[in-house]
Amino acid sequence: MSSAKSSPPGSGRALSVLIVSTLAFTVCFMVWMMFGVIGIPIKKQLGLNATEFGLLTAMPVLTGSLIRVPLGIWTDRFGGRIVFFTLMLCCVIPIWLMSYATAYWQFLTIGLFVGLAGGSFSVGTPYVARWFPKSRQGFAMGVFGAGNSGAAVNKFVAPALVVAFGWVMVPQVYAAILLGTAILFWLFSAHDESHVVTSKASFGQQLKALKDPKVLKYCQYYSIVFGGYVALSLWMVQYYVGEFGLDIRVAALLAACFSLPGGVLRAIGGWLSDKYGAHSVTWWVMWVSWICLFLLSYPQTDFTVTTVNGPRTFHIGLNVYGFTGLLAVLGVAWAFGKASVFKYISDDYGQNIGAISGIVGLAGGMGGFVLPILFGALMDLTGVRSSAFMLMYGVVWVSLIWMYWTEVRKTEVMGKNAPESPMSRSFAR
Repeated sequence: MSSAKSSPPGSGRALSVLIVSTLAFTVCFMVWMMFGVIGIPIKKQLGLNATEFGLLTAMPVLTGSLIRVPLGIWTDRFGGRIVFFTLMLCCVIPIWLMSYATAYWQFLTIGLFVGLAGGSFSVGTPYVARWFPKSRQGFAMGVFGAGNSGAAVNKFVAPALVVAFGWVMVPQVYAAILLGTAILFWLFSAHDESHVVTSKASFGQQLKALKDPKVLKYCQYYSIVFGGYVALSLWMVQYYVGEFGLDIRVAALLAACFSLPGGVLRAIGGWLSDKYGAHSVTWWVMWVSWICLFLLSYPQTDFTVTTVNGPRTFHIGLNVYGFTGLLAVLGVAWAFGKASVFKYISDDYGQNIGAISGIVGLAGGMGGFVLPILFGALMDLTGVRSSAFMLMYGVVWVSLIWMYWTEVRKTEVMGKNAPESPMSRSFAR
């Protein structure tokens, strides 16, 4: 199954690698997000509070984040095919064992091993990118990243299994699916020795990239567009159930309105980043996120105003349709943002994509780990569900300010050195 070095980028073999890698990542992401649905009956079974529920959902995200850096480095050294295949096989047994857990500590411990599946992103990103020329890497990584839609697939599959057979059936079915996917991946993927990076640098030496201010900035961006995506994908089903009193199947379906575009449209974000540049796409993503999160942050509010005709009570708050619409827009924005951040990386660190994508992916994953716990703590502390969006709103503010001072403020917006805008390109045609 080795590919010839003469295989041109974009050939049938490259497309085969892209398709089967995207499928594998979709299944891995579906597994990684499993607690977003089965966590609800487990929470009821164990009598967990919001903080404990947040920790339960976040445990797989922790290991999936911490393993990303070594996985990215191993991908550079040994090739993505063998690393991806081995990773999937290592997750099958822990996923199956999840169905036998009964105590809270057992769920947390097994969740750490299940979380290894989340590290697949740092394997697939450099593996796929190296099969394509630089001008198409943004699109290729965007297509692969569309595997994030596994979060939405989980919301379609898991609720049906929970209602029909109980939550214990979900990890058993997922383990079988992951095993079948690993076999398909091995059969239809390929290896190219020319893609292997022969650097003998140690883990510590490669991690020195964290001293680069640009890498830290990309970590901050990704902690929003990916970390926030993971956190809300885990949090939204129970949010709909609690806030709007919906059945778990309806809640999961509406939550998929965020998860699905947040994954599938990443490919379009990659294409836009190739065409207009990573900076332009990311800048607009942050502003759209800021507006959506501001509106989503407003809690259900009743207030009384003294009028000439006596006291009048008014209600302000989003209904389920307005809430879902804003959430869908946020999902689209973050889909574009996830692709644009990795376009920054392929532009600036083309020879070290594996290690840098692992570091940035770690930051995004740690955002996905910390945020659900903070969501739960804020809800226990304030009793306000929308406090989760208030927190995200503040995080986006930090990125907007950072981006302005390091990128926008240094850009010449007028004169002969100003970058060409998309609108002026349209008129030029």
